[in-house]
Amino acid sequence: MQESTFWWRGGVIYQIYPRSFMDSNGDGIGDLPGITDKLDYVASLGVDGIWLSPFFTSPMADFGYDISDYRDVDPMFGTLEDFKTLLERAHALGLRVMIDQVISHTSDQHPWFQESRQDRTNDKADWFVWADPKPDGTPPNNWLSIFGGSAWTFDSRRQQYYLHNFLESQPDVNFHNPAARQAQLDNMRFWLELGVDGFRLDTVNFYFHDPALTDNPPVPAGEATTLGAPDSNPYTWQRHVHDISRPENLDFLKDLRALMDEFPGTTTVGEIGDDNPLERMAEYTAGGDKLHMAYTFDLLNEPHSPAYIREVIERFQRLAGDAWPCWALSNHDVVRSATRWGETEAPLAYPKVALAMLFSLRGSVCLYQGEELGLPEAEVPFERIQDPYGKVLWPEFKGRDGCRTPMPWRDTSQGGFTTENVEPWLPIASRHRPLAVSHQQDDSTSVLNTTRRLLALRAAHPALIEGDLELVDVGTELLGFIRQADEETLLCIFNLTGEVHEARLPLAIQDTLDGHGFFHDADDDTLRLPPYQAAWFVV
Repeated sequence: MQESTFWWRGGVIYQIYPRSFMDSNGDGIGDLPGITDKLDYVASLGVDGIWLSPFFTSPMADFGYDISDYRDVDPMFGTLEDFKTLLERAHALGLRVMIDQVISHTSDQHPWFQESRQDRTNDKADWFVWADPKPDGTPPNNWLSIFGGSAWTFDSRRQQYYLHNFLESQPDVNFHNPAARQAQLDNMRFWLELGVDGFRLDTVNFYFHDPALTDNPPVPAGEATTLGAPDSNPYTWQRHVHDISRPENLDFLKDLRALMDEFPGTTTVGEIGDDNPLERMAEYTAGGDKLHMAYTFDLLNEPHSPAYIREVIERFQRLAGDAWPCWALSNHDVVRSATRWGETEAPLAYPKVALAMLFSLRGSVCLYQGEELGLPEAEVPFERIQDPYGKVLWPEFKGRDGCRTPMPWRDTSQGGFTTENVEPWLPIASRHRPLAVSHQQDDSTSVLNTTRRLLALRAAHPALIEGDLELVDVGTELLGFIRQADEETLLCIFNLTGEVHEARLPLAIQDTLDGHGFFHDADDDTLRLPPYQAAWFVV
C-alpha cells in the first residue's frame, strides 16, 4: 500500500454497514469474514478506504451503537482475529480501514455503567451523567432524547436520573470526568495499535453537556430546524444549546488529535448534527489541531435543487477558513439519495449525475454501500421493522431500516447476501434485485460502472482531489463551479433535472473530459446540457 500521510484529503471512503454487506456463515446477518470476501469488489470501485459501522460487543439495542466492550468483536460479526484478517487483506488491496467510534455513550450493559449505577460512591460513580430529580420527582430539565421522550431515566438504586441522548439503554458518558475521557482515548489507542487508519466519530458534538443543566429554549416560530431528525420528532422543536456542542468539546478534540498524531497517516471524520452545522464543522476542523474532517446533514436532507446546493457551498466557503469537509449523499441513518432526492426523477440516470456532482466537490467523500448501484430506499413492512427509532415514531417516520437492507449481490430471493433457505435480518427489497451487482457488472452503462469511471476521473485529476472551488453562474437550473489546482483548471457543470438546459460558458474551454459520456464542441461557447448529465472541461 502506498504510504501517504494525507491520503484522506480528497479521498473517497466506502461505508460498509456490516450487518447488511455479506453473510459468510448463513445466519442471515452480515459479518467480518463476509466483508473480507468482498474487499476485491470494493477495491475495484476505485475508492481509497472503507469505514466500518460498529462491530463491537453489544446487546444490539441500537444495532451496535450501544457498546458493552470497546475492545472486542461481537460474536455476531466474528472474532478479533477475523478483524485482523480483514485489516490485512484491505491493506494488501491498498484500502485504508476506518472504524466507527461511539464514545459519547455506552450500552447500559457496559461494566462501567453497571458499576456506576450501584451507588453514589463507587469508583465509576461520576463516569456518567447523573442528576437529582426536581422536588416533584420529575426529570432535572427539559432535555429530550432523539429517540423520543425525555433524555432522562430514573434509576431506583441511586435515586437519580441518568442522561441519555438516545435510547434509555445508551447512558451518556460524563466527559467532564477526566478519567472517563482518558478511558475512551485509551480504547481508541487499542485500535490504532492494531493498525486501523482512522475513526469515524459518531455524534462528535455530543460529548459534553452544560453541567448547570440549563433548559433548552424552543425553536422560534417559523425558523427552520437543521438537526437531521424528522420534523415530527419533538427533539427538533428545541434549540440544542445546552445539551450538545459545548465549548469544552474543543479541548477534548485537541487531546484526540494529539493521540492521532502519534500514528502518522491516520485520520478522523466527525458526524455533526447541530442547529448550525457548517459553523460547527468549521470550528471542529480548523487549525489543524482538532478533527481532520467532518460532515454534516446539509446534503443528507431533502433539499437538493441547484440553488440549495450552491447555498450550501457558499455558506461553507464563507465559514470554513482552512476547514476540510467530508461530503455524503447517503448513509445508514437517512433515506437513500436515489429516493430522497431522485424519487420523481429518472431512476437510473439521476443517481449517476448526483454521484458525478458529489465526486467533484472540494473535500473528501463518503460513499454508502449500494449507492454505487443506485439503490432506492427499501420498503420494510411494520412487522419486519427492527430500528427502535422507527418503532417509536411510526408511521410518520418509518425508521432507518429502509436504507439498511442487505446488499443485492445477485438477482435471487436472498440477493446472494445469505444462503437461499435463510431469512436475512431485514428483507431483500424486490426493487433491489434488478439492480444487483451481477446485473450491473458487465453493463458498461450501469450505475456501478459509471461510478467506477467517475472515480477514475477524479483520481486522474489533481484539481478534483485538492483544487480550490469557485462557483460560477450557469443559470438557475444548472450547477457550475471551477476546480483549480497548480497543474490544471477544470470547469464542472451539472444538470440534475429531467430537462435540457442551456448556459453560456463562463470561460473558454480547451477540451472536454470523458467521465459521463458527454462531449462538447470546444468552439461553441453555448453549452446545451442534456437531462441528468455532467460535463467537465479543461480551461
